[in-house]
Amino acid sequence: MLGASLNAAVGRGAILLGLLVCLFGIGITIAGIRQGNLKALRSSAYYAYAAFGAALLAFVIMERAIITRDFSLAYVQQVGSRDTPALYNFAALWSALEGSLLMWVLILTGFTAAVARKFRSRRDDVLLGWAMVVMFVVSLFFFLLTFGPANPFAVGPTGVTDGPGPNPLLQNHILVMFHPPILYLGYVGFTVPFAFAVAALITGRLGEGWLLETRRWTLYSWGFLTLGIILGGWWSYEVLGWSGVWAWDPVENASFLPWLTGTAYLHSVLVQERRGMLRVWNLSLVIATFSLTILGTFLTRSGVINSVHAFSEGQVGPWLLVFFSIIVIAAVLLIGWRGDRLRSPGSIDSPISREGAFLANNVLFSLFAFVVLLGTVFPLVVEALQDRRLVVGQPFFDRMTKPIGLTMLFLMAIAPVLPWRKASGEILRDRLFWPACLGVAALAYAVIIGNDGWAPLLAFALGGFAAGSALRQVALATRRQGWRGFVGRANGGMIVHLGVIVISVALASSGAYTRSQEFVMEVGDTVEFSGHTFTFEGLVLESDPVKSSLKAQVRIDGGPVYEPARSKYIKQGMDIGTPSVKTGFRHDLYLTLEGNVRPDDTEARIKVFVKPLILWLWIGGGLLGLGTVLSAFPGKRRRPEAPVSEGLEARV
Repeated sequence: MLGASLNAAVGRGAILLGLLVCLFGIGITIAGIRQGNLKALRSSAYYAYAAFGAALLAFVIMERAIITRDFSLAYVQQVGSRDTPALYNFAALWSALEGSLLMWVLILTGFTAAVARKFRSRRDDVLLGWAMVVMFVVSLFFFLLTFGPANPFAVGPTGVTDGPGPNPLLQNHILVMFHPPILYLGYVGFTVPFAFAVAALITGRLGEGWLLETRRWTLYSWGFLTLGIILGGWWSYEVLGWSGVWAWDPVENASFLPWLTGTAYLHSVLVQERRGMLRVWNLSLVIATFSLTILGTFLTRSGVINSVHAFSEGQVGPWLLVFFSIIVIAAVLLIGWRGDRLRSPGSIDSPISREGAFLANNVLFSLFAFVVLLGTVFPLVVEALQDRRLVVGQPFFDRMTKPIGLTMLFLMAIAPVLPWRKASGEILRDRLFWPACLGVAALAYAVIIGNDGWAPLLAFALGGFAAGSALRQVALATRRQGWRGFVGRANGGMIVHLGVIVISVALASSGAYTRSQEFVMEVGDTVEFSGHTFTFEGLVLESDPVKSSLKAQVRIDGGPVYEPARSKYIKQGMDIGTPSVKTGFRHDLYLTLEGNVRPDDTEARIKVFVKPLILWLWIGGGLLGLGTVLSAFPGKRRRPEAPVSEGLEARV
């Protein structure tokens, strides 16, 4: 068994080892490229494996320190507790700044090692060598953070025998085990296409080969980021007690920004592969996506914003801001340097074509990202320049993004039926007839069930229109190829479209048609609201070493009892509300216990929310995941019209 003092020494040594390995990896790989030394070039894989091994050792040592309650470490004093349940104790590693960056390093070096393993048969390729150098540089930066300003193995004050445990909001739902790691897999995964994009700019091999090599890496990273955002919305809904899933919180926006640019890239890359166009645009999107992950890391870990999701203020903010600036400046210089070689051999023949729709789609995604970035960063700029606080709230984001989102739904209906190069009016009329009928039917259904308001009704109509277009494409593919028609990028993409449509309509409906009412109820009282009955049957007190929970027992419609609660976390002294939710296909019944409640009270304030279509948010998330997996499998291959360069780029 390692002694308490050895946890700090071994963990710190592992981080130092990883830092040195990355330094040697950078130097030797660059030397191999410059000198044509194939042996040195091939050795980059071994440095990647060693860096991953060092990060894994540091991660395991920190988990061991938390699990064995080694309170000699300052980080364990901050997030550890002898009373924290095992599951939340394990997840405590990523519940604060230093541990979350340690997990970031583990995932980053894991991706670096995976790239080295994937391309092991072509280690002497110069483009791969430069990509490895870029990944080593990024890994080196995060090793430096964990070695210096965010050291998780720093020794704390002596004599500490217990700690407060993780933030109470991070130890009352099992999603804390999955949401952060999955979100980080998405964040960090975009390092791979970024590294290959920079390598392509350095080597001048700017054809379509590097796109093909990194397509699945990008797709899986996007899929993880998507799933992480969905799980974050679910966590917010189940834990925070405000009945919503998305509040345009700065930390939420920090994860949404790279999702927007990453989604735009996954669309426009099809145009480059097929027509050899949008090269500068695609490189810019890849670099912007990675840069926004670093900017998001700065926003969540620098202490510059106040958010329920944000980490406490640390010393890493200036480091991250400088690194972000270096990435942006270097990328602009590289693209400017290769400007002449980035000219596309093709051009858009007609705006009413598949490539025209993709370009319009990219403009909308970029505009969406700009609005979100502006609303997130502008208050920080005002505070820095004028020393005054400015709040940009949900009304701004809703007002600015609503027309963009509705236009995107319209494009999602049109784009799948458009041919490449040019479309005629007759083709559009024939291919859009049944999707348009489904859109009209969706609108009629929304009106019949009593919905009103132009924006949600338009969302229903456009959602039905876009869903009809996607279903038409899937039906045609299935009819031609059988169930194998579901497999491949095109049809997997249609499943993703269906997921986005379902989520969009569900968000529009829940946002516009949520109803709520607060009741003060005596034991035995029954109230009626929105066609449901709620009977208050009393308060129940439950205690354990971590918290004391007072639960209100409410029977819904004479059926099961639901228990919204308020919990007092003993060590932190925090009072946390926990909702109770009855889920249904049409709507959820969401209950919260309000105010200060005592165990001997005979009445309670119960707030009831009726939330339409919330279940469909999670169904839409499932469709996004399914579509991502289907898109990763090879479907029917098409030969690109643009010529493909030699070497690494010749491989399809």
